[in-house]
Amino acid sequence: MLTDQQRQDAADAILAAEKSRIVCPQLSQTWPEMTLEDAYDVQRRWADARIAAGAKIVGRKIGLTSRAMQQASKMTEPDYGVILDDALFYDGARISAGTFIKPRLEVELAFVMGEDLSGAGCQVHDVLRATEFVQPALEIIDYRTKVPRQIVDTIADNAAFGAIVLGGRVIEPFEVDLRWVGATLSQNGVIEETGLSAGVMGHPAAGLAWLVRKLAPLGGGLKKGDIVLGGSFTRPVDITSGDVIFADYGPLGAIGVSFE
Repeated sequence: MLTDQQRQDAADAILAAEKSRIVCPQLSQTWPEMTLEDAYDVQRRWADARIAAGAKIVGRKIGLTSRAMQQASKMTEPDYGVILDDALFYDGARISAGTFIKPRLEVELAFVMGEDLSGAGCQVHDVLRATEFVQPALEIIDYRTKVPRQIVDTIADNAAFGAIVLGGRVIEPFEVDLRWVGATLSQNGVIEETGLSAGVMGHPAAGLAWLVRKLAPLGGGLKKGDIVLGGSFTRPVDITSGDVIFADYGPLGAIGVSFE
């Protein structure tokens, strides 16, 4: 476990990399003794610094929701981070690729909470009852540390969150069977990825239930109005300046975004 000063130094390294757009060494190499508890505390310190600079937390993201990604990271459960308001975009946005270091894009569903939700026994049906609406979302992921990364590097780096793009059709959580929401992801007119939301732990709300249970011992949970990214159901696609992205969710509409 790290000392208080080491945790702060780690958070400062992430902040400096984010500002300079130059990756820093893996925290796991600088501090091989770093634990998951250390990593989440580093993430908290990073978020506190961003909030002190004027950002606001508007929700949470859940990562490593697929079995393949968990195995690659040698984890048996997902991880989580926070969504900041200065990284929130909408359908039709033109986003500067230079805002990120090495952006990649994933297809997801976003849940917007209609009421607070907490408790160690939270299940999928609890999430659905507490959700006001669900809508298509794209997550831009970005790394602020060098690769290859250990799980503590990813967690400390706000679970690799870069930005979120919301769009498409807003639906109530029981309006459709969310497990069968599918999407295609086109990059510059070529379909690069397809996916089905059941690939996220069997149900796209399962990650939210996991997160609520995970936060319960810490006295936390989800709050009314929170935007929560449930996890990707496609492989991440590399993004560069000039790319035009179109994600088609069929009956749930589409999201178009370009990078400059």
